[in-house]
Order: sequence, then structure tokens, then C-alpha cells
Amino acid sequence: MAELVIKTEKILKNIKKMNEYLANNNIQWTLVAKILSGHRGTLEKILHDPAIKNLHSVGDSRLSNLKVIKDIRPDIVTMYIKPPAIQSAPKVIKYADISVNSSYSTLVALNEEAERQGKIHRVIIMVEMGELREGVIRENIVDFYSRIFNLPNLQVIGLGTNLGCMYGVEPTYDKLIQLCLYEQLLETKFNKKLELISGGSSITLPLISKKKIPKAVNHFRIGEAAFLGTSPLNNKKFRNLSTDTFEYDANIIEMEEKESNPDGVISEASIGHIQEPDEKHKKTYRAILDFGILDVDVNEIEAKDKNVQFIGTTSDMTVYNLGANINRSQRLKYKVGNKIAFKPNYMAVARLMNSKFINKQVK
Repeated sequence: MAELVIKTEKILKNIKKMNEYLANNNIQWTLVAKILSGHRGTLEKILHDPAIKNLHSVGDSRLSNLKVIKDIRPDIVTMYIKPPAIQSAPKVIKYADISVNSSYSTLVALNEEAERQGKIHRVIIMVEMGELREGVIRENIVDFYSRIFNLPNLQVIGLGTNLGCMYGVEPTYDKLIQLCLYEQLLETKFNKKLELISGGSSITLPLISKKKIPKAVNHFRIGEAAFLGTSPLNNKKFRNLSTDTFEYDANIIEMEEKESNPDGVISEASIGHIQEPDEKHKKTYRAILDFGILDVDVNEIEAKDKNVQFIGTTSDMTVYNLGANINRSQRLKYKVGNKIAFKPNYMAVARLMNSKFINKQVK
């Protein structure tokens, strides 16, 4: 079985570095743990580390994952990081201390459920700032807030926005200053202080050193930088974070020297994805690995050995070209039973963590 190696010590070092960096810039942050898909073994090692006490909260987009987090550490503040479905209100109130919202009818349901459970539920209202995903339309925000403040079992603690996730709209100073202006408008009109202005994520981190984060923005929701060490703004390593936090190891289940081109009439029945060979009619060693489309997108993993080149993939097997497959001692470099190591990106890790067919090794 192919295996995802999870290097929790390096992840925890990233969290500690992020704690220090953001604290120095007067920013609180939520660790977005959705990449782990609620994997208990990994969460236990991370959540029991002293570094977690410096977080504002731990967030996820799956209620089942928040349940696992609460099972492990009931004292940790949890955040549901996407607008809830009305039908999920009972579980949102049970497992999330905070939720982000953009629908008034859902907030009414949350208020009613919070009353039933004897809780005061904290909410952050998301504002549409151009990404065209979740968020209240800007011109409606005053009316929206006027109604929410009358819901007794909800505490409005902040204003937030989401940028860069769907269309890739960059979080700029101008976008964030608009969010801050709405904060000032609402605080003045309703005479209520908003605790959090949640305007940042991993994509926003590079703006901090450029002094392009308005002072009022005091909360970030961060997943990729903490777990992978990168910012999606440029897909590069962020500061001194480790990018060697996950490794994907796949087993060679067959290796033969084969022709570059298939032999026979090519039909429309193929479900595979292939890359055309560079050299025609030349035999090369081909390794079949024990994973396929159902497990991970091959475009989201990169072989650590640069001589290993992708050929094609099907539902549960993937083929790589090993070339001459000779090492410096003029012996076969790879053989059946060996593993080939890959570096996965954020989406690859998320898919692999979610796959029941992939073994997870927690280090």
C-alpha cells in the first residue's frame, strides 16, 4: 500500500515559528487543520504540543473533523471555517465555538440551537470583497448586522473576508483597508466593538513584511503555510518554514523494459491519463506504482528523483518512466519492491489524507 509520511515535528516547528512571527505583528491566528481530514493520530501529536496554547483557535471545514478535535482537546477553541448548512446547526453549536457566516436564515437557526444547548455561539460575518465565494454583499452589510445584533444567543465577534481561494483574487492593501472601513462603520453605528478582523490566510502572509496589512486586520486563518511551509500567493517557501513536512512513498509493483508506444487499435474506452513520450519506438524501464486517480492527482505530486518521469495513470495504478534505470555501479537502480518518493503539494496531501486506501505514517 502506498504511504503518506507525516512529519509532525517539522509541522510543529512551523507552528511555533508562525506563532512568533504573527505575535510580533500583533496578529492572532487560527490553525486550519482541514488538510488532515480528522486523522486522529496526527491531530493527537499536534494538539497536545505546548505550541498550540498560543493559537487563537483551531479551524476546520468538516464538522466530523471538529468532533475529533474536541474529543482530543475539549478545551481548545474551535472554528467552523465555512458558512454552515441550516440542517447542520445542532452539530455546529456542539462542536464549534465560533463559525463564519453569510446567511441570515442560518444565523437564526444557530441562535435557536444555541438557546436549546444553553450556549452563546460566537460568529464572524464574512463580507464579499471580489472573490465571489462566501460573503454578504457590501452594500447590505449594515442592514445585515442590524438584524444579527438582536439574536440573543449569538455574539458577533468579528468581520472577515476570503480572498484567493476560487478565482485567485489577490489580497491587496486596498481590499483589506475596505474591510477595515466596514469595521469602523459598524462599530460607530452600533456602538459595539468587533474583536476580530479576519482578513488573512496563507496567501496574505507575504504582505506582512511589505507593511501592506492594515493595523486593524488582527486575525489570520492559516493552513498551507503551517502544514506545507508555503504561501499560495507565489507557491514558494514562506520565510524560514520547513517545506519537508510530508512525503508520499509509492511501491513498485511491476518493472519491465517496454516499448514507448502502445501496440494495437486505440479506442475511446481508455479511462487513463497519459503523457506523450518524447522519444518514439525506444524501450525504457517502466515502473507501475500502487496508486491511481482515485488516490491523488499526479499533477500535484513531484518525484524526488528527477529521472523519474510520469507516463500515465488509471484508477488504481500509475506508470513512470525510469529511463535506463542504471545507478553509478551500473546496476539496476530500482526493482520490484522498492519505493519511489514524491513531494506532494497542499491539495495532494488533502486528497491522500482523505483516502482510506493510503497508509498514514505519523512521525
